[in-house]
Amino acid sequence: MLDIKFIRENPDQVKDSCAKRGIINCNIDELLKVDEKRRKLMAQVENIAAEKNKASKEIASADEKGKKKIISQMKKTDKKGDKLTAELRKIEEQFNSLIFSVPNIILPGVPEGKDDAQNVVIEKVGEPTKFDFKPKNYIELAEDLDIIDTQRAAKIAGSRFGFLKREAALLEFALVNYAFEVLTKKGFIPVIPPVFIKPEMAWAMGYLEQANKEEAYHLAQDNLYLTATSEQALGTMRANEVLKESELPLRYAGFSTCFRREAGSYGKDTRGILRVHQFDKIEMFSFVKPEDSQNEHKFILETEKELMNALKLPYQVVHICSGDLGAPAAEKFDIETWLPSENKYRETHSTSNCTDFQARRLNIKHAGKDGKLELMHTLNGTAFAVGRILIMIIENCQQEDGSIKVPEILQKYTGFSVIKREGKN
Repeated sequence: MLDIKFIRENPDQVKDSCAKRGIINCNIDELLKVDEKRRKLMAQVENIAAEKNKASKEIASADEKGKKKIISQMKKTDKKGDKLTAELRKIEEQFNSLIFSVPNIILPGVPEGKDDAQNVVIEKVGEPTKFDFKPKNYIELAEDLDIIDTQRAAKIAGSRFGFLKREAALLEFALVNYAFEVLTKKGFIPVIPPVFIKPEMAWAMGYLEQANKEEAYHLAQDNLYLTATSEQALGTMRANEVLKESELPLRYAGFSTCFRREAGSYGKDTRGILRVHQFDKIEMFSFVKPEDSQNEHKFILETEKELMNALKLPYQVVHICSGDLGAPAAEKFDIETWLPSENKYRETHSTSNCTDFQARRLNIKHAGKDGKLELMHTLNGTAFAVGRILIMIIENCQQEDGSIKVPEILQKYTGFSVIKREGKN
């Protein structure tokens, strides 16, 4: 969330940022009115507490008559205090509802736009793959090679699930091994985090506002959410801690299974494994000092590009416009990889700078040079969303005989260079 002090001092900047996101009414004026009432009530409640403290000290030295008078007055003070505390509780609920709905401040340089149609392509790497034969889509190829099975997955779990089999399963581990080899050399600490997260932690990361209740998997009996990305566990890992200067920048690389309802994607990508309820992912997450966050964002993007360049898949880098940003993000870049069967680029990576928006709710700080505690900045970025990268490898690396050439960088992990099959079972 944003600092209420910042909102008080810069209401026009906050309104302007909301407007660029396409939020017509972000209730900043109402928030400030409620904040003023809240502050007055807080002062009154504090005064009541001071009066009661003073009376408690006076009662010790008072005679019986004086004690009765003080006790009588304290009862009146208690009633007044109870009433004010109840009012404050209601005002606090209004205040929290309003301030938690205010998104992060957009950083300078973010392109303005209403939706994803106005995102800006800033770089293209490689040429869209061309074939001198009629190419197949990934699901045709995968079924012919018996490496992905969505029909049997549907039998046991329903739609939007798939089995990765044979070489596809080994390719997943090759991608994971390759990613961790690169990331650990860059100072990322490898982590396999829990896939469950408490509601307060999901809320603190902005997940519940960003994904909404329909998108998130909630286990009511245990009051836990399944994580949609390792980012949610990695970010909350250091909640309520003060990080040491020697730890910074603190970089984690998390591998986990992710869960999403895909509630808003009815009818989209229903066949195959492009948009599924369960998938594996390697996610980068950084805690940095505020002055370092924009450079860290460039570093994460360059790392994503390095991983993609090694696979030799054609892609483009997209600067996400203001209207397409999630609430926690102040700036975001996507990588979109060429998908031959659709004759277009599809998103495979993203990286966001969330500045201190998440750290404020999570209460994650570090001691500055003057010893004063200040909030961290948090950033996240995709190393590989495994299912999507498998799709891109299968389609872009297909050969005329229906086999798949494995990217050279992965061959030392797979032990094979081509995926081919004479028959299925």
